[in-house]
Amino acid sequence: MSEMLYLSAADVAEAGPSMSEIVEALERMFVEKAKGAVEMPPKPGVHTAPDAFIHAMPAYIPAMSAAGMKWVAGYPQNRERGLPYVTGLLILNDPETGLPLAVMDATWITAMRTGAATAVAAKRLARPDASRVGIVACGVQGRSNLEALSCVLEIEKVKAYDIRPQAARDYAAEMGERLGLAVEPVNELRAAVSDLDVVVTSGPILKNPDPSIDAGWLSPGGFACALDFDSYWTGAALAEADLLATDDKNQMEYYRTVGYFAATPEPHAELAELVSGAKTGRRSAEERAICINLGLALEDMATAVLVYERAKAQDIGRWLQL
Repeated sequence: MSEMLYLSAADVAEAGPSMSEIVEALERMFVEKAKGAVEMPPKPGVHTAPDAFIHAMPAYIPAMSAAGMKWVAGYPQNRERGLPYVTGLLILNDPETGLPLAVMDATWITAMRTGAATAVAAKRLARPDASRVGIVACGVQGRSNLEALSCVLEIEKVKAYDIRPQAARDYAAEMGERLGLAVEPVNELRAAVSDLDVVVTSGPILKNPDPSIDAGWLSPGGFACALDFDSYWTGAALAEADLLATDDKNQMEYYRTVGYFAATPEPHAELAELVSGAKTGRRSAEERAICINLGLALEDMATAVLVYERAKAQDIGRWLQL
């Protein structure tokens, strides 16, 4: 009788690879994506509350023997309930038989692969000497993204903003100690955007946002990664980018059809094109570059297969009969 491996949230974190290893895995995956050697349909979902979602995210990467699906939920209202904004489960399947190999908590994977994708973008779109970082929204993604950026940039200074000032102060203390960085909490949104080299925004994804970051806030030569679609960035701010990228053009077009990105310009490139060299990234020190990362199932599978192999090797998790 077949078995599958069950990995709890603690198991996944214990077996999980380092951020640098995930960045490397995502770069390999994006090269495969550029070749057209992967499969990833747009993510369908159900929506049970305003600005909430439960999405199915299937993907297959033949070169990495990674196939499966993430079933992920994002509920902005969970913060008031003392619950995580993003939760989910991931099923990893055997590409040859289709049988499930593992079921694992997807929270750690989602956080880490999202940060890693930002680092992949930063390597192509941030200035090589970028050292000043702004973090807007000091939650899980604010933490994983700063960790990922520290893997690819020589960070000297961080400014952190959150609509809850105490969250920014807690973040500054925790991440400053964890990464050995000078992290300053700021009380004004613009202070975490202007006069900085890299900016990451990761607030809740809103279908009808009232964005606050306007044209002129992102400095010439700056790079921004918007993980919250266009919830923080006005259309004018996005149009100001000399290079606007995304992790997947087809998914952005899909989201446009269901009411998102009403004021967002068409992207010039997607990450797979930048990683493979099919398109050029930053061309000058003065360009403004923005990447809108939507979150790809391919990133989840590239990370999950590493978790699975490490868990097996280290005897982590619990085997269950099918």
